[in-house]
Amino acid sequence: MVATNQILSVFIIFALALLVIRIGAIALRMTGLSPDVATFQAASAFSGAGYTTEEAEFTVSEPSRRTIVIWLIRLGSVGVVSALASLLLSFINAEGENILTLIYVIGGVIGIILFAHSQLLNRALTPIIERTLDHTTDLTIQDYTQVLGLQSEYRVAEIEINEDEWLANDTARELNLSDEGVILLGIERNDDYIGAPGPDTEIQPGDTVTLYGKEDRLQELADRDEGDVEAHNEARDEHENILSEQERVIDQ
Repeated sequence: MVATNQILSVFIIFALALLVIRIGAIALRMTGLSPDVATFQAASAFSGAGYTTEEAEFTVSEPSRRTIVIWLIRLGSVGVVSALASLLLSFINAEGENILTLIYVIGGVIGIILFAHSQLLNRALTPIIERTLDHTTDLTIQDYTQVLGLQSEYRVAEIEINEDEWLANDTARELNLSDEGVILLGIERNDDYIGAPGPDTEIQPGDTVTLYGKEDRLQELADRDEGDVEAHNEARDEHENILSEQERVIDQ
């Protein structure tokens, strides 16, 4: 009877922990984080792992995200993780027939993890959590991954500019990046950031530019040599074909 109660306690605690992390991840995603980053940061905050990364600094740089992370840390510090660890250790330290009980527990935990990551549960649970958070908080859903098409072939990339690269020593207007279907979002220069640069802003060697466009085009731009006009013309023609195809779809 005691073993059964312990098993149920492990399952309940573990399921609650996964639920809290899921709610935290969805809340962070509603503030604009990508799903992968939101899930990792929610699990990190709840477990108290304390990873120090640029993503973590970016997460806590916004007030609503800080609130979410604080609550995850508080809930994690209540003792859910340590209680789960203590219960598991009680089985490990046990002898005889309780070892079989430990096997049951491990199997059940694996089953819960698989169920928690199932697409069926995601489709059923995620909308409920989103609606609840939307009605009870000031969070606004901003799924930038979907808005920017990042789940398909479009990407946001940072490119470090060297002296001999095509992007160096020209202004945004002279480069005509928009003709290639690429948007200049920002320039990092000497620890300063130039957001939404104007058309007359020159890109200098040593800058790190943030660009938005198709992944293969961004990769080609990063590798393009200085003075390669032919590559620019080919990229422009390719983008014009894409625009023509898009107009055809719109007119249907």
